[in-house]
Amino acid sequence: MSRFFTTGSDSESESSVSGDELTSKPVGGNYSKPILLSEDEEDTKRVVRSAKDKRFEELTNLIKTIRNAMKIRDVTKCLEEFEALGKAYGKAKSIVDKEGVPRFYVRILADLEDYLNELWEDKEGKKKMNKNNAKALSTLRQKIRKYNRDYETHIASYKQNPEQSDEDEEKKSRDSEGSTSSSSEEEEDEDGVSAAAFLKKKEAGGDARGRFLKKLEAEEEEEEESESEEDWGSSDSDTDSESDEDEGKYTSLASKFLKKDEDKKGGEKKREEKAKKKHDRKSRKYEEEEEDNDGGEWEKVKSGVPLVKEKPKMFAKGTEITPAVVVKKLNEILQARGKKGTDRAAQIELLQLLVGIANENGLGVALEVKIKFNIIASLYDYNPNLATYMKPEMWQKCLACIEELLDVLFAHPEIFIGENIVEESENLANPEQPYRVRGCILTLVERMDEEFTKIMQNTDPHSQEYVDHLKDEGRVCAIIARLQRYLQEKGTTEELCRVYLRRVLHTYYKFDYRAHRRGAGAPQVGGGEEKEEEEDSAAMMERLCKYIYAKDRTDRIRTCAILCHIYHHALHSRWYQARDLMLMSHLQDNIQHADPPVQILYNRTMVQLGICAFREGLIKDAHNALLDIQSSGRAKELLGQGLLLRSLQERNPEQEKVEKRRQVPFHMHVNLELLECVYLVAAMLLEIPYMAAHEFDARRRMISKQFHHQLRVGERQPLLGPPESMREHVVAASKAMKMGDWRTCHRFVVNEKMNGKVWDLFPEAEKVRAMLVRKIQEESLRTYLFTYSSVYDSISMEILAAMFELDLPTVHSIISKMIINEELMASLDQPTQTVMMHRTEPTAQQNLALQLAEKLGNLVENNERVFDHKQGSYGGYFRDQKDGYRKGDGGYLRRGGYRQQDRGANY
Repeated sequence: MSRFFTTGSDSESESSVSGDELTSKPVGGNYSKPILLSEDEEDTKRVVRSAKDKRFEELTNLIKTIRNAMKIRDVTKCLEEFEALGKAYGKAKSIVDKEGVPRFYVRILADLEDYLNELWEDKEGKKKMNKNNAKALSTLRQKIRKYNRDYETHIASYKQNPEQSDEDEEKKSRDSEGSTSSSSEEEEDEDGVSAAAFLKKKEAGGDARGRFLKKLEAEEEEEEESESEEDWGSSDSDTDSESDEDEGKYTSLASKFLKKDEDKKGGEKKREEKAKKKHDRKSRKYEEEEEDNDGGEWEKVKSGVPLVKEKPKMFAKGTEITPAVVVKKLNEILQARGKKGTDRAAQIELLQLLVGIANENGLGVALEVKIKFNIIASLYDYNPNLATYMKPEMWQKCLACIEELLDVLFAHPEIFIGENIVEESENLANPEQPYRVRGCILTLVERMDEEFTKIMQNTDPHSQEYVDHLKDEGRVCAIIARLQRYLQEKGTTEELCRVYLRRVLHTYYKFDYRAHRRGAGAPQVGGGEEKEEEEDSAAMMERLCKYIYAKDRTDRIRTCAILCHIYHHALHSRWYQARDLMLMSHLQDNIQHADPPVQILYNRTMVQLGICAFREGLIKDAHNALLDIQSSGRAKELLGQGLLLRSLQERNPEQEKVEKRRQVPFHMHVNLELLECVYLVAAMLLEIPYMAAHEFDARRRMISKQFHHQLRVGERQPLLGPPESMREHVVAASKAMKMGDWRTCHRFVVNEKMNGKVWDLFPEAEKVRAMLVRKIQEESLRTYLFTYSSVYDSISMEILAAMFELDLPTVHSIISKMIINEELMASLDQPTQTVMMHRTEPTAQQNLALQLAEKLGNLVENNERVFDHKQGSYGGYFRDQKDGYRKGDGGYLRRGGYRQQDRGANY
């Protein structure tokens, strides 16, 4: 039965109850009207609770659920409850603004963030998570990091002193409890339990629950917690029993609560002393543990039973080690290969241990070879995903194992190995018959080479690590050369072709500086006789490739060998051999049917051919070879040197992985800036004279669209400063050449900046620069004659030779070719060495009239075609006329049709 707190005696309260009437005296004044309660209301237990207590209890329950979910690693549940916690906190915002952010809320935010960070850093644990938990982990981690930005100061203060923050929270909650109870009406039940005591009990329960949800500590701490809970309970019961007695002692409600506040202060002191003792006990315990660790006798483990690593026992004690027993043990180890849960590192260790046992017991080299084959295969299996690359450490082990295996095979030529040998027909122990072991050393070396390529693809090319890995290529080439010598004695034709191709692929892109110096007549530095005995790279490529051409039965190996051979010829400036081999192979006819790596090799070969032609001064051939690659705008992707960002066509992750595996390692790249510069300079030397010759021709075609694009970009610029980039240098040189100023053109193409970017990268840089000067002079002369021939009646060849610094025979040759090709309407006067102009070229006004007539003809034809299309008799206008006003060599040569190419050229 409930009643309001009064200052009367027990007898008065009893009489008031019997009369079914309650008289309450409020704090700070008296109510004049009595409050009547029904019998139902008397039976129910009523508790007066503030809005703050209700909201905080809701938050506490949600925090408890989150901590339980954290214990069982249920991140999905944590995410759901965290969202609910945020909503509940939003409802309590008005209370939080008055009271401040509660410490238990700050604690859960800090603990949850630390918990999620631990889960995120645990790579093995993340792999074992199910899909929902892994997705919830990333989502919740982002949310909590974003959410905690508003509480950074609170979290930082909590982390600095978490225990002090807990005590402050308890003190604050008790103070607020006292203030709310002093300003509200309190109520007792039949047993005399006050509202303040009830809330105090709830707070004690919440505090015990918070302590329980923390990490489990030592047993003494748990006992202490239980004792503290009993103290709380006893204090509550004391207050309950004393509540009735207190009512008679005090004449006002305020004096009663003042006494309780004093009791609470005494209780707080006791709790502070207990917390201090607990802290001292913890510090002593940690100091003792550290002393034990320093002694080296004990080791602190995280959790669970410590795993004692013992050396695995291969055979039982007293077992006779025979080849059959070792083979049986080997098969047992190999049976676990590829199964789920197999420790691959332990499997490799067991195999290496087995090799040691076989060698100790002298079981023969054939058995050792068989086990080594399986060790190398297990090293490859260590990384089961073919899309990723081996760890460099594992690859180094694999390299050492292959070298050891080759040493054994060279030392014991009586061992016969092959992938066609059946396991039942193997001979591992009988010395009277030839040893036969199942295995293919060539396949292992090919896989090792592929893994080396993957390592180079996945290493930052600008790091020292890449340089360190690249140093291992010498070992790889030495292993391939040794394998080549071995297979030349015991291998089949197919195996020889495969190993020759491996040798070729490691040779074709390397410039042979020793052969170059020898060809240039430079003196040899030390050991000249030994170096002369070594095979030249050109001779070796010739020998290996010719063997593949003759013996190979697969098109792919032969195609790769031809392309590598052409690339090597072009790299060493053997233009005519490279060109003839390309033309005789007819690869350009069906290369589109090859697989992507071969197509990338073909593109690299064509680029190298174009650069070789440019070095040799064959500008037209260089332009034709580079046209397809450069006009596409995807040179980087076509050469396998990187992926472009496609805005229209997006790749899925699988396609991107496949394309990344096709990339060429950085040390094999072709310099893209050098490639573009060579193409633009070649286009300039061809396009500028052609533009000068066909300045007023309406049907003039573009030789290079990319070059014209660069010219238009340069013309659009409002301010023309000195050129900076490579493209700007070429555009500026083109404008100078258009005016016939070869010296300015030469300064723009060959200067210190362009030398550093492009020309110094060639092996014979001075030779290339001299060729460029000569070509610029010749093409500038042709451009000058095309542009200014209408101004002259005659011009002396000696003056032209002096103007362009060319010798007289060269000027004579250039002008003669122009006259023969009907590019220049003139004749040569040999006695006076002059060029007599015939003035048959139309004037500017005549050229404009011709253009107008051509455009009018196009307009008439288009109108007739549209009209005939509507009438249904397409081409009828042309049936009665045969070519009409049209010229025979251009325009519309067929009745009822038109030349598509000419229409596209009119602009």
